[in-house]
Amino acid sequence: MTTRDSLKKAGPHAAYFAMVTVFLDAFGIAFISPVLPDLLEQITGASLGNAALYGGYLTFIYAFMQFMVSPILGHLSDSFGRRPVIVISLAALGIDYLIMGFANSLWLLFVGRLIAGIFGATHAAALAFIADISTGKQRTRNFGLLGASFGAGFVAGPLIGGLLTDYGVRVPFFAAFFLILLNFFYGLFLFPESLPKHKRRPFTLEGINPFKGLVECANFPSIKPLFLALFLFLIADHVYVSVWPFYTREAFAWDSGQVGLTLAIFGFFHALTQAFLVGLLLKKYDEATITMIGIISTSLIMGGLLFIYQGWIIYIFLPFTALGGLTMPGLQSLMTQRVPQTHQGQLQGSIGSLSSLTTILSPLIMTYTFRFFTQDHTAYYHPAGVFGLAALICLFAALPVRYFLKQIR
Repeated sequence: MTTRDSLKKAGPHAAYFAMVTVFLDAFGIAFISPVLPDLLEQITGASLGNAALYGGYLTFIYAFMQFMVSPILGHLSDSFGRRPVIVISLAALGIDYLIMGFANSLWLLFVGRLIAGIFGATHAAALAFIADISTGKQRTRNFGLLGASFGAGFVAGPLIGGLLTDYGVRVPFFAAFFLILLNFFYGLFLFPESLPKHKRRPFTLEGINPFKGLVECANFPSIKPLFLALFLFLIADHVYVSVWPFYTREAFAWDSGQVGLTLAIFGFFHALTQAFLVGLLLKKYDEATITMIGIISTSLIMGGLLFIYQGWIIYIFLPFTALGGLTMPGLQSLMTQRVPQTHQGQLQGSIGSLSSLTTILSPLIMTYTFRFFTQDHTAYYHPAGVFGLAALICLFAALPVRYFLKQIR
């Protein structure tokens, strides 16, 4: 049976599996957020400010391994196909969640995050799969749906994580293991291959260098400013994952349930934006304009958090954060349109590496900034001060997109 035949036989299952895989990527990141302060305080006995720093270090090791491994998985998917890379990675992720669930020391948490970083880069192969089966503006819509799946993971992750902490701070890890196990068997028996053998390229050691992959992809025409815009935008956008649980506890004394609920609302509106609003805007605007709308909106929203002093206002404010969900589908579509199919896996791996690089840098920048604004005897106490920095960085991301618009028009 040919690749085309297997895709037809699978019908929508192939795309669903890719979306579920990306959903679980987001779920694995997001469900930890409301749990992390309680878990770190339980294991280390640290203060909230220092717990935030430990959380930054855990995110750092996760992101560092993603940065190193994402190009490897992307390159492997270009050489051996998307399916084996995704299925094997899912199996390893299940093991990781068991380790995290039983961890009783800080070093075991770091081991768990290290394993998750190595095998949690499945999004590179999933995105390459979507690029394989999509064309033109359909690709932008499909990336929007994939982004919606990621947003849905951010809905379910913190909501389930926050609620399950009532039964113990470790219960969410076992719930994540169960979901990963289901998707593993789903992929093992139903997921087809999208990359035919005649379009695969030889595996080389040079192809797994994360820095080399970034340089090579950046050398494609018109893609350099897009990479710079993506870098700056993600540095700013990761502030939510890095600081939100600690910010809301410091500013409003929220518990894990409230933190999880707000993160779930955040993810819900992001999912709606990427599932529906992207498609609607494409009828009137091009991808570059949509990207610019997303970046400017995100900067304004982050700056607005500086002026919120009562927790209930956050719930009114949250829907507007979803406009930032326009940015990634636009940037990804613009990049994939300028890269041949034989290098889609490498491109997505490099985008994953860039994302992971920002996830390495952003938690360190944002958690130290948060600690600066909240530590005892600080001259500039403001729990939301870190969002002011994020807003400024995000605003700078609009400059390379503006340059790109001038180049193509």
